[in-house]
Amino acid sequence: MFRNIFIASVATRGLLRTCLPSNIALDLIRSRRGLKWGVPAMLISGVYFAIAYWCTVSIDNGGPGWLHLVVLICIWSAFKFLIMGPVSLVLLAYARGVEGV
Repeated sequence: MFRNIFIASVATRGLLRTCLPSNIALDLIRSRRGLKWGVPAMLISGVYFAIAYWCTVSIDNGGPGWLHLVVLICIWSAFKFLIMGPVSLVLLAYARGVEGV
């Protein structure tokens, strides 16, 4: 049972890692050339929160239940972008410090 859950979670991670636009954008931001775009990319989290809000309003008005999954993914992606802004500043400062030495 545990083995099946583990295999399913690994397969899901691999699929979401390569298909979700937020993961692709975050991979580009984590590169050396993309670190400068970490703070402006935090604005994308507002879009994800707006989509999540719209989906919750739609659910409350009798929308389909699968929108709960969309809300979960949007909120998760929004928090990833919010966290990546300060993290990219730290990584950029570290990279510039290493390059300066």
